[in-house]
Amino acid sequence: MARPTTDRRITLERIESYLPERSVRIEELGERLGLRRAELGVFRKFYGLDTLRFDPELPLLDLLRPAARGALAALPEGGRVDYLAYAHTTQAVAPADVDIAQAVGEDLGLTGTGTEAFGLSHQACVSSLGAIEVLGELLRAEGAEGAYALMVTGEQAYSPIVQHVPNTSIMADAAASCLITLDGEGDVVRSFATRTLGEYAQWLELTAEQNTQFGEQYGSRIAEVIHQAVAEAGLTLDDVDLVIPHNVNKLAWRQTIKELEVAPEKVFLDNVPRYSHTFASDVFVNYTTLRDEGRLVDGAHYLLVSVGLGATFGAMVITHRAGGEE
Repeated sequence: MARPTTDRRITLERIESYLPERSVRIEELGERLGLRRAELGVFRKFYGLDTLRFDPELPLLDLLRPAARGALAALPEGGRVDYLAYAHTTQAVAPADVDIAQAVGEDLGLTGTGTEAFGLSHQACVSSLGAIEVLGELLRAEGAEGAYALMVTGEQAYSPIVQHVPNTSIMADAAASCLITLDGEGDVVRSFATRTLGEYAQWLELTAEQNTQFGEQYGSRIAEVIHQAVAEAGLTLDDVDLVIPHNVNKLAWRQTIKELEVAPEKVFLDNVPRYSHTFASDVFVNYTTLRDEGRLVDGAHYLLVSVGLGATFGAMVITHRAGGEE
């Protein structure tokens, strides 16, 4: 007898990511972003940025396709994708008459198969984690038995305003995708916690005082959401093998590490200088890096953490199952 729908666990059957081949050093973007040498030096020395993937000539669908197809390849024969969610940070990623979620569905051959495609963006860089929860709830509520959902994320730093987050990060190109089902063989989603501080919604219009306040609260707010997610998963932070974070910058994470009172090596920051911040794709780029390096342990617990401008803090606890990699 099947367990009640509300008890069914969201599982991540396959996670894939994609990075464009073109790599640039942050100094090469100085003129484009209007950053002086001293400002770029701060990003390098204090924030830990070095290189990033950036290809303005690459069409958006070409960026999204490899990871989406890679995740979809894990769909079993006869499996059906009921939902496709395109999770993005910036609300405008294409001309107003282009629905990227629908375009991705068509590109993947899902058009005409009954797949419902839609976009999600209002949690900014946390939108990809939020989309997993939304897709899981849709599968629980009205998905067909044995149905799947596909989360697709990825966007481009198409303008200087989008690419440069003042005193925070330089954005880069990347994409990722997750194939999701209920009670599958993949990684188990044990909890997801978020908190939004709406007073910082107008990010580019914040006063100097508000920016200072946000910076002072940053580490403690992430820590609160992390502790909430870990508690809801029935675990303690000591039970978590590794924190898999977004790549905003090393300075912000050093602040958070201090707030959490954990060893620095418990937070995976190797990709910050390699790829910089890739909108809502960071945690999955980092996950696939760790997986491909053989650093994810079967049965171990991991914490996916991201922060979105606006300002939303999100943390998801997963338990890795190596069977989902086959």
